[in-house]
Amino acid sequence: MADNHSKEVRSMNMSHIRSKDTKPEIFVRSFLHRNGLRFRKNDKRYPGKPDIIMPKYRIAIYINGCFWHLHDCENFVWPKSNTDYWSNKLINNKKRDQKNHELMKEKGWNVIVLWECEINEKRLIKLIEEIKGDS
Repeated sequence: MADNHSKEVRSMNMSHIRSKDTKPEIFVRSFLHRNGLRFRKNDKRYPGKPDIIMPKYRIAIYINGCFWHLHDCENFVWPKSNTDYWSNKLINNKKRDQKNHELMKEKGWNVIVLWECEINEKRLIKLIEEIKGDS
């Protein structure tokens, strides 16, 4: 199936996709902040630049988009065009994520992955319990 957009339009669309400060990240950060938890964001010193890093609790939180990180949920759909490119890209993203998570665990950090599809009030309350339970 051919792409609905020209190369230029597709390039412009893709250039507008954020890699940090996404809506799910902002939602999670504001929830944590409202609940009295403090953190750093996108700290380059750690593998994979975790979206949220909490040194006090030794917790790294990665907030993943279902498409970009190959989540096995109903929101993920394999692209129908340029399939070789996308399959390589998405599989490599997943491998890189696993490697970064392992590196963080080896350094003594607890890793929490939040998927875009699961971010809601109930999950965030559970997240706070996970954070405070690990301290």
